[in-house]
Amino acid sequence: MSQRSRLLWATLPFTLATLGSAQSAHAQAAAATAADAAISADPAASGVEGGADEEIVVTATYARSLAAATETKRQAAYGVDSINSTDIGKFPTQNVAEALQLVTGVAITRPRGEGLYVSVRGLGPQFQSTLVNGRTVAINDLIENGGANGRQFRFEMLPAEFVSQIDVVKTPTADMTEGALGGNIEVKTFHPLDVGDRTTVNLRGTYTTLTEKVKPNATILSSKVTEDGTFGILAAAQYWGKQVRNDRFMNFGWNLDKFASVLGTGFYTPTRTRPTIETEDRKRIAGLISAQWRPSDELETTLDVLATRLDVAYDEFGIDIYPDDTSVAGHRPVLVPGSVKLDGNTVVAATINDVRFMASREYSLNRHDLITAGLKQVWKPQDWTITANLNYSYAHSYHPSYAEGTVRSRAMFFAPLTYDASGGYKTLPTITTTKDLTDPANYVLYPFNIAPKNSKDWDAYGRLDVAHDFEGFLTRLAAGGEYHWRKRDYRRRDFNVNSANNQPLTSLGSNAYETIPYDDFLDGVSGNTPRSWLVPITGAFYDTLFTDAIASAPLTPGDLRASYIVEEKVAGAYVRADYGFALGSVDVTGNLGLRYVHTDQVASGTLTIGTAPTPASFPKTFNNWLPSFNLRAALTPDLIARVAASRVLTRPNVTQSAPQISVSTDAPTASGGNPDLKPFLATQFDASLEWYFNRKGSLTGAVFYKAMDDYITAQNINIEIPGRGTVLLSTQVNGGNAKVWGVEAAYNQVFDFLPAPFDGLGMQASYTHTSVEANYTAGARPIVDQLIGLSKNSFNLVGFYEIGPLSARLSYVWRDRYLAGTGSTTQAPTYVAPVSSLDGNLSYRVTPKITLSLEAINIAGAKVYTYNDDDLRFGEINYYGRTLLAGVRAEF
Repeated sequence: MSQRSRLLWATLPFTLATLGSAQSAHAQAAAATAADAAISADPAASGVEGGADEEIVVTATYARSLAAATETKRQAAYGVDSINSTDIGKFPTQNVAEALQLVTGVAITRPRGEGLYVSVRGLGPQFQSTLVNGRTVAINDLIENGGANGRQFRFEMLPAEFVSQIDVVKTPTADMTEGALGGNIEVKTFHPLDVGDRTTVNLRGTYTTLTEKVKPNATILSSKVTEDGTFGILAAAQYWGKQVRNDRFMNFGWNLDKFASVLGTGFYTPTRTRPTIETEDRKRIAGLISAQWRPSDELETTLDVLATRLDVAYDEFGIDIYPDDTSVAGHRPVLVPGSVKLDGNTVVAATINDVRFMASREYSLNRHDLITAGLKQVWKPQDWTITANLNYSYAHSYHPSYAEGTVRSRAMFFAPLTYDASGGYKTLPTITTTKDLTDPANYVLYPFNIAPKNSKDWDAYGRLDVAHDFEGFLTRLAAGGEYHWRKRDYRRRDFNVNSANNQPLTSLGSNAYETIPYDDFLDGVSGNTPRSWLVPITGAFYDTLFTDAIASAPLTPGDLRASYIVEEKVAGAYVRADYGFALGSVDVTGNLGLRYVHTDQVASGTLTIGTAPTPASFPKTFNNWLPSFNLRAALTPDLIARVAASRVLTRPNVTQSAPQISVSTDAPTASGGNPDLKPFLATQFDASLEWYFNRKGSLTGAVFYKAMDDYITAQNINIEIPGRGTVLLSTQVNGGNAKVWGVEAAYNQVFDFLPAPFDGLGMQASYTHTSVEANYTAGARPIVDQLIGLSKNSFNLVGFYEIGPLSARLSYVWRDRYLAGTGSTTQAPTYVAPVSSLDGNLSYRVTPKITLSLEAINIAGAKVYTYNDDDLRFGEINYYGRTLLAGVRAEF
């Protein structure tokens, strides 16, 4: 094999990862030419080592990954930002969502320290559309506490080591599957004809500082291609484990006028509060198979099969405090007038008598299965391109057995509560009582509850595209159609066992309770909140209280109300015209298109009419026309300008459309859907300027504007539930219009102009500012110029250094505060305070085939805080510690 051949073979994955972005054929060809020319012109800059007579070794680096993503952005026919694998089976971070937070305009949520959901340009996770290899996939959400929204993709279900590239498209084209007001996220896995003959093994250990435990992570990815290069097969497998602990001080809101008889009106007091420790034992098994057959340049067949099982064993140790609860007969909290301390309209300190304290243990094994299989056929006779795509996927979130459902074991006592929150939301409030929280003799049994849930999603997708290339002003004309069928079947039961109510906790024996097995709850956070308390032991409660007769009991009206089926049938068609012309010395290219989408939705569930559960179905049909326009102007070879406009939609979350009601077992509240909801629609405009000042650097900026119609907002109303009385139902309505606009800027560069050894330094940075104009209500409470999940400011900063076998990277990500809950007529809205993360990576190539690595997440030990629209109204404090990953990667 020649030196040139070795070089091309070794760089093939990076070149083809760039080519893989969903862009026009002529843009792909330009990207390939540019990438190949760059390697030829400066092999040293591309990571090539060795003299003319030596075997060439190509070093995979973060700089190369950044360069490939930059070239994708530069050549694309629309606005896109990308992130690439630094090598086969080696994504820049341990989690796909955490890698995406380095993309301009992207922010993530990190429940319990693990990147999970993605927001783009200030719009929350449900406003993104995620495709895998160009195909829709079934989506199922965490069922731990009954949440199953149904639009937001769980990125933890997709191993980062299987991913070659992710594109975040911000200015869609007519041929793209609709569904995003924020961004179309395209995830691409590895394919054998791109990879060639390679095998990589990645072995790591994951250590979390709060658990002080190490869990294994092993990934193998192997690709084999026939000698003639026409057929290849790739297989990958992974086992991934992680032990998680999250110390959490929770508050469920601040109520208006709860003690008006003592205080008068207009004052806020806290509702339910819970110091708690949440633990998770996470295990994921995943496999990937990809086969490709390319008998000629005209024909290519690709088969992709991905299967993942994620088990999350959740165990929570909490003590709930209810200063406003009147649900237990004979008990009613009473505010002591002389104890009140006011700061404005907030009761920052008080004593409340007859308050329920409840020792709570919650356990569940949450299992998430995903299987997706897709087949793609491409035929390119002469100037034609004909593509057929089929995909079937199934997602299942459930508990394997009743004993592993959401099992809530609880015991309670009543006592005075004295609290003082004058230290603000970053300090634990003083919470004291006259009874010992660790003395089992103080407790009596509270209703035992098991809530098994079973959520199934099916997704079938078929698509046909036909395109023809032309010479002249019209460079390509494409048309196509697709059919998308999706079904969500969600079932929930609630077994409420009252047989031992008010019996002493000690009646179950000494093996039924324990003091929490941790002595460092929120260590380092000042304040006088309880740090130790008693909790039940799940097994003893389950074995004693959950009998066969209870398990075989028929479904209750409440069970029927909590379950639902939502089915969608979507037919779409589009036409897209690509154009290109010269305007003086400026080359102009772009596309203009129109998409039509017809949606048939049927939401079915059970309603209570009087006292009788009654099945009900609600059909609804939507017809939408979605035009799009993109223009790219090469003002100079290095300066690119773009303008874009489009009409886009996002359908409501499945639970928002479902005719179901889930009633809390702990409080007089409920949540439910509204099958009459219409989709979110938006008209959006985008303009950008991109300066590629050299092959290893760029400076880009963009402005964007989105005008949203029929924005879905929260609505809170009191309803009567048989057997529960009056409860506050949280549902959704189409609440009006909203406008979002902003600017974003990004810069990246390798400082190779510096003298050695500083020429290995590099930097990546981006900033996004988003503003909003909106006016809607949560109950009777006005919400002005705020949207759920929208941060006004966010930025990321990455510094890296690569020289010889050594590679190091440090990243800092920050996002501004954002609205997390709108509240209601009588409850204040909730905000997440500004949050940040400092992460790092260090690797050393021992030999050309073996690399050692060390990665650290949340190095600075940041905490996540929430509060209720005033610094004195404490919300949550979450601390999940630091995560360290150490491992070795080998290639064969």
